[in-house]
Amino acid sequence: IGEVKENRDTRNLDSGAVGPRCFQSFRSAGGTFGRERMQPLEGGAGSGRLLQLQLVCRKHSWSVSPKNALVHLNELRPGLKYRTLSQRGPRHAPVFSVTVEVDGVAFQGTGATKKKAKMRAAELALGSFVQFPNAPQALFTMGALGPTSVDFTSDRATDLLGALFKGFEPGHGDGKLDHLPPDLAVCSHWGQGAEPGLREHRSPVALLNELRPGLRYLCLPRGAEGGRVRRSFVMALTVDGRTFEGSGRSKKLAKNQAALSALRDLFAGALPPEWSTIHKLDRKCPLLPQVSMVAVSRLVAEKYSELAVRWSPLHACPRVLAGIVMTRGMDIRHAEVIAIATGTKCLNGEYMSDQGLVVNDCHAEVVVRRAFVRFLYSQLELFLSKQQEDWQRSIFIPHEDKGYRLHSDVRFHMYVSSSPCGDARLNSPYETTADSHRLLHLARRSHSHLRTKIECGEGTVPVRCCHAAQTWDGVLQGEPLATMSCTDKMARWNVLGLQGALLTHLVEPVYLYSLTVGSLQHVGHLSRAVAHRLGGLGGLGRLPAPYRCHRPLLACLCRGRPYHPGKSPGTSVNWTAGDAQPEVLNATTGTRMASGSPSRLCKRALFTRWAKLVHRVSPQSTRHLNRIASTPLPYCQAKRAAEVYQAVKQRWVSALREAGLGTWVRKPPEQDHFLLCV
Repeated sequence: IGEVKENRDTRNLDSGAVGPRCFQSFRSAGGTFGRERMQPLEGGAGSGRLLQLQLVCRKHSWSVSPKNALVHLNELRPGLKYRTLSQRGPRHAPVFSVTVEVDGVAFQGTGATKKKAKMRAAELALGSFVQFPNAPQALFTMGALGPTSVDFTSDRATDLLGALFKGFEPGHGDGKLDHLPPDLAVCSHWGQGAEPGLREHRSPVALLNELRPGLRYLCLPRGAEGGRVRRSFVMALTVDGRTFEGSGRSKKLAKNQAALSALRDLFAGALPPEWSTIHKLDRKCPLLPQVSMVAVSRLVAEKYSELAVRWSPLHACPRVLAGIVMTRGMDIRHAEVIAIATGTKCLNGEYMSDQGLVVNDCHAEVVVRRAFVRFLYSQLELFLSKQQEDWQRSIFIPHEDKGYRLHSDVRFHMYVSSSPCGDARLNSPYETTADSHRLLHLARRSHSHLRTKIECGEGTVPVRCCHAAQTWDGVLQGEPLATMSCTDKMARWNVLGLQGALLTHLVEPVYLYSLTVGSLQHVGHLSRAVAHRLGGLGGLGRLPAPYRCHRPLLACLCRGRPYHPGKSPGTSVNWTAGDAQPEVLNATTGTRMASGSPSRLCKRALFTRWAKLVHRVSPQSTRHLNRIASTPLPYCQAKRAAEVYQAVKQRWVSALREAGLGTWVRKPPEQDHFLLCV
């Protein structure tokens, strides 16, 4: 069916009205319209006038019409009741009084009819708090972003923070996100609070028109490909100084694509779920808003690009990039990248060290956690400084019981450019054919099972194919050195925290607030593998305080980093905030690439910083360390002294084994028997 062009020139219309007689004339005249039919547009296809008409921006019939005060007020405060108070005056000229109560305040309107009185009451109610001409801006002014999810937080979101960032568990002191543009408030409203019916029937053009009223679309001339004129239309528009284009078989489709492109880049959170590749989850899986996840991923990528420009040995396009971003008060505009890492390989068994001088696992996710631990050490050192400006900049404060804890407004967000290896990566989101659905029950058998990485290679194998107990002499004789997958390690971080056993002596467990994954992602499988092991971690029972079964916010990007086929580099890069330059490691040997010296992330280096901190803290804060801080201390004994941490860790391992998910594979114990004089 051809596309009908609207006739804008009224001069070529006959005076007769177009009605049912047209069709009668068509039948009577043997298939042609009578004098009432619409005549062709002026100008032929090659006259140049058609091209000029194509380039003229038009206001289409589906543009949003102005809304009256009643509609605006109903959008902002649905369910209001209007009451007729009185009717005065003579019968031929009555005066009605109608009242409506909004937020405990009554507004009374009068008019010649009840409808006019209701309209006046609605205008008075709107005038008390609305200063903007359209509903989205009024939403931001009021701070009422519509009904929000009540699955993971309190019943009522009292500030903008609750609408933009939804945590699984209520925080201890959520900061407020001040001075946020109205567009982001609208994005949050559409992403979390809009009713399904509105989202399903709202087109990208209509939604963009609410966010940016008065936009004009331009139909670009059709180009040629291979000597043939393209049959698709191209529509363009400019939003905030940026131009977006969309193509389609019709102008309407092209216009929708252009609007959708603008929404994805500028107002990502305004996209309804069906327009993005974020998969719809059940209520057990909280999602990070797109406004935040795009910002986190962009910060990490820009920081790595900055380091790559300054230091030529870095790879411009790493296979896997990971980073951790810190926010205070949840204002993403003041976020800070505190750790970055790359890498996809593990240590070769022949390079094991019994002095803690190598890094066993050089996968980006694991290396960035070790870099993050270095950041925690530097923040503790700031707090223990004698200069006031130093400890005021620290993210730690004294704990009421012992040690230290984070400021309540500090949040940590991790970004990984690819799904973590292991269970989370086994299920590709692109395999949606009928064959994959028939084999779905077979894939479920491997869900949530523990997996180990391949030595000096990529990929993982089920843990049942490896020995749970590894021996030093066996590995040196040729047995592969097994390392748990990144998915399994990240699942353990959500129970034990990222700080590790040593820092547990000094600080409370530190958990991720959000996790964002780029390519090869499937948010459903990611949630199950990372945050919902053992049936939502219920198999662990009640954990001793301050440990808990933490579930971070999850997010998957619509478009991840580009895929680079080929062999992965055997190097790993790490950087922590405050470092003068990044460090490049040889993933096979676990040492520095150029000199072969121990890394600043190796066990001995971190153990040394911990030992120095133990002597600097006040005795009242670390009474439990007095008995182990006065003699030469083995690394394994210092970790074992964190009794509560070790008890929770053992419960985690036992729960996995009892659930039939496999046995956690440990490194040869000789690796942790080195001494350090504290």
